[in-house]
Amino acid sequence: MAAQSDQPPNGGMGWGAKRDPARRPTAGDGHQLPPFRWWQSFSRSLFHLHLRDAFGAPETWSVDVRHEGDDEGEKWADVYRDGRHHARLPLPAAVPVPGGRIEVVTSLFGLRRAHYVTGDGTERQLTPDPASAEGRRARLERTAPALSRAISAASVTVLVVALLLAVPQLLEDVTHFPPIAESIGSFSSPFRLPAWLNISLVVAGLAASTERALRLRYNRILDGGLFDGDE
Repeated sequence: MAAQSDQPPNGGMGWGAKRDPARRPTAGDGHQLPPFRWWQSFSRSLFHLHLRDAFGAPETWSVDVRHEGDDEGEKWADVYRDGRHHARLPLPAAVPVPGGRIEVVTSLFGLRRAHYVTGDGTERQLTPDPASAEGRRARLERTAPALSRAISAASVTVLVVALLLAVPQLLEDVTHFPPIAESIGSFSSPFRLPAWLNISLVVAGLAASTERALRLRYNRILDGGLFDGDE
């Protein structure tokens, strides 16, 4: 499947380079790729891609994303070539590699893209590090496919139900605001859930979206895309 809206303009290394000079890609300093620690499960994503260089020798490209961002809250992708720091790019990013590029895009809940896109538009997802949360989720999919499918279906169901119940209540609250009510009238939601149930739906929705992010599944409506800054 050919990449569409997530591609950078003019084949650049990263979208951020077009927005702010302070967020331009920088060359790597050659430091070693830090090992993945268990306590980083939901604050770090690490993916790998195995390719061959121009001489046919195997090489490994790795993309390391820290979801908390830097001191100013900006998110970056650190790129490693055979375990050595190759470059640092603002997210979303496109990294030139042999035969194409690696595209990396975040969402509110993790990554939504970590794909290798060839020159003819063919793409495949990078392989998550086995120690990462994405790697453990991928292992579950391989070892217990039925359970994996059930969890995936449950995540979608939770998000759809939460959306159907939350939106009408939100519309009612917004349209009862006097200036809006006087302008377009007010809306009465068919649902009015107790606070504890609304809080439970929020918590369940966060868990469901996080589970989907571990599989790099993304839908703009279900997974908070309306609030993503790079849309």
